Order: sequence, then C-alpha cells, then structure tokens
Amino acid sequence: MPVEWVGSASGAPDISGASFRSDGDPPLVRLHLWPNRSLPRRGFVAFIGTTFALVLVPLLAVVGTPILWGLLPFVLGTLGLLWFLLAKSYRDGEILEELQLWSDQAQLSRTQRRGPPLRWAANPYWISVQIYEEGGPVPSYLTLKGGGREVEIGAFLSAEERAALHPVLARLISRAALSAAEAPAAPR
Repeated sequence: MPVEWVGSASGAPDISGASFRSDGDPPLVRLHLWPNRSLPRRGFVAFIGTTFALVLVPLLAVVGTPILWGLLPFVLGTLGLLWFLLAKSYRDGEILEELQLWSDQAQLSRTQRRGPPLRWAANPYWISVQIYEEGGPVPSYLTLKGGGREVEIGAFLSAEERAALHPVLARLISRAALSAAEAPAAPR
C-alpha cells in the first residue's frame, strides 16, 4: 500500500498523553499517501527495451526492401507514443497527500504536479472519519469532515486500501481528540 507513517517503525503510531502544539513542534503522527507505482523506473527502461527488441523481430524479414521504410515510421511512432504515455503517467502520479496530527489540530495537504497545494485544517475533536461504501464517487469513498468542510483523502488509493486506512485514521484522530480533552487548561 502506498502509505508511509513518518517517524514510526511499524505501522501507525500510538498517541498517548496530553500535549498541545506550539509553533515548531513536530506532529504526533505524520502520514504520507501517494499513487501506486506498478512499474518502477527500472522496469520502465526494461519494458521499453524489450518492446523495441520484439518489434524489430518482424522487421528483420523486410530489411533491404522498400517495405521497411513504409513500416519504420509506424513502429517508431508506436514506441515514441508508448514512451510518452508512460512518462506522462509518472508525471501525473507525482501527487503527495500529507496528514499531520497534533492533539489540537489536524492538517491535510495535497501537493499536485500542477497548481498550488491544497490545504485543510481542523481540530481533531470535531473531525469525523467517514467511509461511504456506496453512494460516493468511488467505492469506499474516504473523507475527513470537520472545520465546516468535508475533504477526500486517498482518492488515488484502491477501495481495499481506503477501507483498510479508515479504522486506523478513525482510531488516531479519536485518540488525539481524547488526549486534548484530557489536557489541563492552559494558564492564561
């Protein structure tokens, strides 16, 4: 699953104790989400090279004839288009969603290839984690609701990955809200 819990060695960290964020404090939990990469860069090069070699095999029969010059532009165009589309897929997949959680604030930011980053923040005490099995734009539509807005998280994850992420997020946000509620009042 393209999920990384930053600062945690094994899965989602546990939140314990009451603490409030002050400027510069690291978050209690940091979650990174990104689109799945089914073909790594090394595999990309191997795939293009193998495709090129396999396309050349039938062309060997027409080497030295005028037919080669008629087929060659189409073969090279196909390889060029394949290269372009795979490279575009990599560029479009440069999305990163980051959820940072403190006891008194949660921040979700989505960094895209084009356009400014999208940001959302709310107090964990008022956040609810919703999953819409049906009725959403996609199966297992996962959202965070709070601060007067409902925002989608993990749009590029599979339905199974969103369903697995839902209970973990719900537990972490409720633990952060509870730790904030248990904290003594700050002196004024």
